[in-house]
Amino acid sequence: MDVILLQLLNGLDKGGAYALIALGLTLVFGTLGIVNFAHGVLFMLGAFCAVTFNKILQLGIEKPVADTGFGFTPPPEVMPYVKIWFGETWGDFIISSSVPLSILLTVPFMLLAGIVIERGLIRFFYKRTHAAQILVTFGLAIVLQEIVKHYYGANPIPQTAPDGFSGSVNIGAFLGISDTLVYPWWRLVYFGFAIIVISAVFAFLQFTTYGMVVRAGMNDRETVGLLGINIERRFTVVFGIAAVVAGLAGAMYTPTLPPDYRMGMDFLVLSFVVVVVGGMGSLSGAVLSGFLLGIMQSFTAVSSYALLVFPNASEEVRQGAFFKLLDFVDTWILFPGIDQIIIYLVAVFILLTLPRGLMGRAGVMED
Repeated sequence: MDVILLQLLNGLDKGGAYALIALGLTLVFGTLGIVNFAHGVLFMLGAFCAVTFNKILQLGIEKPVADTGFGFTPPPEVMPYVKIWFGETWGDFIISSSVPLSILLTVPFMLLAGIVIERGLIRFFYKRTHAAQILVTFGLAIVLQEIVKHYYGANPIPQTAPDGFSGSVNIGAFLGISDTLVYPWWRLVYFGFAIIVISAVFAFLQFTTYGMVVRAGMNDRETVGLLGINIERRFTVVFGIAAVVAGLAGAMYTPTLPPDYRMGMDFLVLSFVVVVVGGMGSLSGAVLSGFLLGIMQSFTAVSSYALLVFPNASEEVRQGAFFKLLDFVDTWILFPGIDQIIIYLVAVFILLTLPRGLMGRAGVMED
């Protein structure tokens, strides 16, 4: 039971990231009809917003260090400005909380980046073929990736979770089912954050006048335009919102996955698979398939993960029926690395049985 619950939590954590990226990607396709192959890089830019914000908080005044007496002078220590301004205790708290506080930088930067990309490039390809859209956005993704590589280097840059959420929580004891079921705090926080952002996007589209006009424009752009509404301007804002969603997903994911310049491309293919499985243009389908594929990917690694969950299990326990079953599954049913390809296998199966995806609409990309 512990293993099953842990894998479910792992799947929800991964699914939250997949769902957030796919939600923004579907939002762009549903409103603008653009197949945006640069969307994964927006996820990466959000992650580096968190890195940049952390570096900003580390800026300070250099304090010279006394000579050691052996002819070697240590490098000067840096007193961050936040510690000078807010004191040692609050300064340390702000620096350790750089990831969630980076939202203050991520939201305006990603909104501006999305609007600039849409106005400066995407709007010229509204009436072009999907092949042309893919080529130009993929080229944009490569350019942005190389810019990040130039300024931040090629190596991953680890980010830490806030001190209060850096450890693990005993979920089993909280639920009253086990004393050994522990899970990282930050992964739970990320799952809750994903639910909040997804709910906010759906509430915006469903309950605000602005969102209702956008949904109407998604179904019939010409009629909305004839009513005197500047739907193009609203679609620009929607592209910015989609960029913000992807950026927030990347920024908050940095304690789990240290960002590097390649992470955008890594998530690009996954996000498109999630969108296609959910159904092109379906926001609900994108969210559903994101969590579904995340859980599927997690459970295919159950055998290897179980051995990590119980590293101190006795030899008698390891020879028991549970571990023998896991070993049988790992040896005869699965094969190494299947958790990396299960998403694509599920996608093939679903598209063979449901060509439009789980919740796809008729007529979308069927011309």
